[in-house]
Amino acid sequence: MSRLIVTAMRNEAPYLLEWVAYHRLIGFDRFLIYSNDCADGTDAMLDRLAELGLVVHERNAPIGRKGVQWTALDRATAHPLTAAAEWILVADCDEFVNVRAGAGRLDDLLAAVPQADAVALTWRLFGSNGVMAIEDRPVIAQFTRAAPFPCHAPWEASQFKTLFRAGRYRRLGVHRPKAPAPGRMPVWVNGSGAPLGERFAREGTLTWGPAGGIDLACLNHYSLRSAMAFLVKADRGLPNRKDRPVDIGYWADRNFNTVPETSILRHLPALEAALAELRGDPVLGPLHAAGLAWHRARAEALADSIEGLRLLTRALGTERRDLDPGLARQLLLRRAALRAREGE
Repeated sequence: MSRLIVTAMRNEAPYLLEWVAYHRLIGFDRFLIYSNDCADGTDAMLDRLAELGLVVHERNAPIGRKGVQWTALDRATAHPLTAAAEWILVADCDEFVNVRAGAGRLDDLLAAVPQADAVALTWRLFGSNGVMAIEDRPVIAQFTRAAPFPCHAPWEASQFKTLFRAGRYRRLGVHRPKAPAPGRMPVWVNGSGAPLGERFAREGTLTWGPAGGIDLACLNHYSLRSAMAFLVKADRGLPNRKDRPVDIGYWADRNFNTVPETSILRHLPALEAALAELRGDPVLGPLHAAGLAWHRARAEALADSIEGLRLLTRALGTERRDLDPGLARQLLLRRAALRAREGE
């Protein structure tokens, strides 16, 4: 049974190998990845993963009028891998499918909902967990505190991505597939296996209130990562919303560190072994290290500006906890240096 993930990526070098290794571990066997305008070596890493037979990598160019992500999804809709798949998920590199049923693999989820044509995987928003630096450790191990469930505000906490049976819809979409195929309406369930009904199957966009459920599966959404990583993300912007900046409001809406959530860590030992194997590749290892260095340097450069430092300190301030004295001193010294430079 072929399970396909489709995604579009730009500048994800520090996180790419973990994302691929994790989803292979839980049962995805096909990856269709579109890249564009990468400055950190993500595209070169994808080329190598393709050489190893682990992913299919396509350059997403030229970009159409609908933007980067929709251009990729339109191309993916017509791709042979999509036609050959049995189950499909569109997900981003900061989203990890967390199957809570059984041993935590796709087989366990699908066995629990044999009637389903589509499973709405509700976002579980993970905060920065107080991590400042861009660290070379698995994301799932660094960020272990999340929004409570249910979480009714912000509304983003009720968004979802969809694992769906191929052939039931004719077009891929960012959060849900589009255009049901002729015939019966596909059967949708939430992450607890509860039915969502025909209206949701046609147009549902939020798993809010009674539509929510994460007993069997959810989608761990690490949209912030560390404070310094957030600077790089803010500089890049959103792939499908050029009019919506990644700013302090984005951080405040998503920086939930309310409850510990570590169920995904049952896969950590196997993930670390898979990561060690990938990083041991003579091409991938150096590319990963170079991409990590690029992100660290870019974050430092952004923090070395008035705008970047203001965003960084405001983000840290929203956590409403006293900063480590050493970190606070570093930030003050950086601010003083910037003020002195402005006065020159």
